[in-house]
Amino acid sequence: MKRSRTLVLSVVGALAAALGAVWLAPAAYAAGVTASFVKTSDWGSGWEGKYTITNGGTATVNGWNLSFDLPAGSTVGTYWDALLTSTGQRYTFTNRSWNGTIAPGTSVSFGFLGNGSGVPTNCRLNGAACGGGTTPTTPPPPTTPPPTTTPPPTTSPTSTPPPTTSPPVTGLPKHILTGYWHNFDNPAVELRLRDVPNEYDLVAVAFADATGTPGAVGFAVDPGLAASLGGYTDAEFAADVRTLQSRGKKVIISVGGETGRVVVDNAASATAFADSVYALIQRYGFDGVDVDLENGLNPTYMAQALRSLRSKVGSRLIIAMAPQTIDMQNPASSYFKLALDIRDILTVVNTQFYNSGAMLGCDNNAAYAQGTVNFIVALACIQLEAGLRPDQVGLGLPAGPGAAGGGIVAPSVVNAALDCLTRGTNCGSFRPPRTYPALRGAMTWSVNWDVTHNNNFARTVAPHLRTLP
Repeated sequence: MKRSRTLVLSVVGALAAALGAVWLAPAAYAAGVTASFVKTSDWGSGWEGKYTITNGGTATVNGWNLSFDLPAGSTVGTYWDALLTSTGQRYTFTNRSWNGTIAPGTSVSFGFLGNGSGVPTNCRLNGAACGGGTTPTTPPPPTTPPPTTTPPPTTSPTSTPPPTTSPPVTGLPKHILTGYWHNFDNPAVELRLRDVPNEYDLVAVAFADATGTPGAVGFAVDPGLAASLGGYTDAEFAADVRTLQSRGKKVIISVGGETGRVVVDNAASATAFADSVYALIQRYGFDGVDVDLENGLNPTYMAQALRSLRSKVGSRLIIAMAPQTIDMQNPASSYFKLALDIRDILTVVNTQFYNSGAMLGCDNNAAYAQGTVNFIVALACIQLEAGLRPDQVGLGLPAGPGAAGGGIVAPSVVNAALDCLTRGTNCGSFRPPRTYPALRGAMTWSVNWDVTHNNNFARTVAPHLRTLP
């Protein structure tokens, strides 16, 4: 999220390297290299699986492939951290360019979604039994790279699998519009909190900032904003929080932003974060917290902090996140891992689908250009197919010119992406593998930029959210 007068673009130029992953021919099987499988979740008609490959030997493994069978009626769907080929019911995963080397005493993993009730059997790692043993006399693995893509589905998408956890009770509508309110002065229109347009269901106050205590955050009305508004006190702001809540809205405090330097990387800072956010909730009446850390995040200690905060506030606490697109490409990355680790208490992840350049979607077969329906849908699909409930996924887009350096779309494009994901209609060339009727909604940066542009985003997207399944 941007708060400065000069927009600093964060474009991920190195992504092109991920588009053509180099396939490494597997080395001969080394004694002590094993692979173990675990189901990380199961919803009856399908499941999420994970293989961990561990090098217990003394030689480095340079490249790997892992094959297994699934019984008839079971198939592999979305996958990550590996490449996939299949023949009939035999599935072969090979390393990506970044995880082909396994030093002695280390491990790598990859995951996938399974459809049906079957589980992997006859596992082979680099041609040998996954549990260890001698090299069998089967043909060596292929010496040509497997295709790096899976074709997009050509049939109508099915409905989403049942969730593995239940949504927290937050008092929010099924589908919501989230907007960020500026607690600073920039070229967008300045607003008192009470003047946020009625179309917004969830208002994130941007931002709480780091204090002198590691992990702790503080908040007060920005003096520059107060001057631009002709006066605006903390007491007036707190009264405005109550005013929005009396209209049925929820107000949360957002932590971080582009220039934020909040660091939670040990037990003490996790405690300081939870205690300081709780103090702000008590002082101003916030309904929850939004994590918008663009300069590094430790998922282990942030999860500890958020669980501690929830224990103080209770089940009504709203927990939102606003990661950048690059942060939600890989379930093992810090932001994505945090979201999955706390999905039992998480409300919504509003990924910023902008300022990112081209990105890979959940089909792994193209670099989708930002600012398109394909981009929004294919990237949201990664989260939806990797373990987040649909009600935990929101689509974050800029409100118009000035709000971002790239990825600005007409609000009608946001509506088309919502339709594609929830109904399977108005899609571009990419179609998700199923529909997600419970998708949470949309977010925009920001309320102030939207008001600057005649509230076009909210007036277009909010009514459309009410029509979704």
